[in-house]
Amino acid sequence: MAETRKAAALRLVTYNIHKGIGGVDRIYRPERIVEVLERCRADVLLLQEVDEHVPRSRRDRQVDLLGDALGFEHRAFYPNVLLRQGQYGNAVLSRFPLDHQENIDLTRPAKKRRGALHCRFTVPGPRGRTRVWLYNVHLGLAEMERRAQLRSLLAWHGQHRVHPSTVAVIGGDLNDVWGKLGPMVLEQEGFQGLLRRPKTFPAVRPMRPLDAFFLRGPAVISRMDRPNDRLAREASDHLPITLSLKFTR
Repeated sequence: MAETRKAAALRLVTYNIHKGIGGVDRIYRPERIVEVLERCRADVLLLQEVDEHVPRSRRDRQVDLLGDALGFEHRAFYPNVLLRQGQYGNAVLSRFPLDHQENIDLTRPAKKRRGALHCRFTVPGPRGRTRVWLYNVHLGLAEMERRAQLRSLLAWHGQHRVHPSTVAVIGGDLNDVWGKLGPMVLEQEGFQGLLRRPKTFPAVRPMRPLDAFFLRGPAVISRMDRPNDRLAREASDHLPITLSLKFTR
């Protein structure tokens, strides 16, 4: 059944779930990820390092395991890394129907496969419907690699001549150790993020702002939360970020 509730805002989470394996105890306990996400009370989840049919995670198809446990009917998954048994990649879970989904290959020569999972959906609100283009990214480990990947993504987005009334969101694990990708790449193309990026890695004692959101279009960031309780510090090696957007048109 399609989501019919009306909203003047949108609540998103980005979370590198580390395959459901605890960042400290190295134990596979996906129920911890479920509980962390339940507490976030989000409309759309951007998840990275999501396993499918891998022995270390009991061969679970995690996009469905998490979607079923959390009550998200609308799901997208694309594997970027193929293993001897199984694969892992990015997933999007949404309370709104996804009317488009595809993977954008961001892999650079001689580097690990990386991608952006692109989804489109519409949020109904009291003043009309707001179109959202969403990009769930997991970027590379080298700084030049990350810049090139974002420029490729921005070029792809630009080629589609997205209407100015559309909200565009880039979120995920940017592996942005120094927090430079916003000013150096995204802000030059009109995407805005938080002035102070929350530190999300390692979860047990966060020191680096690896994960982030950036947006462009008729919306503003009304609130940002970074869960940092014991459960969040143990469930993965990253902390999640919860972002509330308020539509301005």
